[in-house]
Amino acid sequence: MTRRPIIGISGMNSRDEDGSGLMAVRPVYLRAIEAAGGIPLLIHLSDDMGVMRRLYTLCDGILLPGGDDVDPSSYGENPHAHLGDVDRQRDTVEIALARWTHEDTKPLMGICRGIQMINVAFGGTLYQDIPSQLPNALDHQANMKTRNWSLLSHSIALEPGSWLATCLDTNEVMGNTMHHQAVKDCAPGMRVVGRAPDGVIEAMESSGDQFVVAVQCHPEHLWAKTETRWRRFFEGFIAACGH
Repeated sequence: MTRRPIIGISGMNSRDEDGSGLMAVRPVYLRAIEAAGGIPLLIHLSDDMGVMRRLYTLCDGILLPGGDDVDPSSYGENPHAHLGDVDRQRDTVEIALARWTHEDTKPLMGICRGIQMINVAFGGTLYQDIPSQLPNALDHQANMKTRNWSLLSHSIALEPGSWLATCLDTNEVMGNTMHHQAVKDCAPGMRVVGRAPDGVIEAMESSGDQFVVAVQCHPEHLWAKTETRWRRFFEGFIAACGH
């Protein structure tokens, strides 16, 4: 039997209904990785970076999922008036994970907050609030308002010949949208391979030897039924992790 790659997925600090703390990963990420042939491994958040490093070494690839805003101090900016909740512990752990993968050329995937975190970890910047900083942009929180996570909200134009376009076998794909932050200055070593109709960056890949692919939409809600080509996104990542 072929060995299934272990995929580390970073967790998030959350709260139960009674206010007690939780460490969580949304099940849709786990199911997507399992269906694509991988074994998900939760990387909890800790200030003990020795523990984080040990968990990292168990993984064949790393997935940074969606969540709260990224602390702008991570990329040298002051907080915008419309900055949402941030989790500095999560930022620290995910920046470390991303940079470790870069040092080891270990496959790395980012989804929503994940594309933003990868960009920051590698030296890029973010728009802290699309509505106020890009007033002519589409409504990139459309799915938050409908509460329909699988609704296809806008098209994504893909760079011909990019890994993502080749993987999905198309130069345009539909996605959902539930974010108010976005990549501003693309990090060194990364290249933009997907944009929304308003020009907002929707996908990036590494321009070097490391396998890095990151998207702003949430394909974990789409691959099973709504837009099944997104299944190849996860399968391609798992394939890269198995090499």
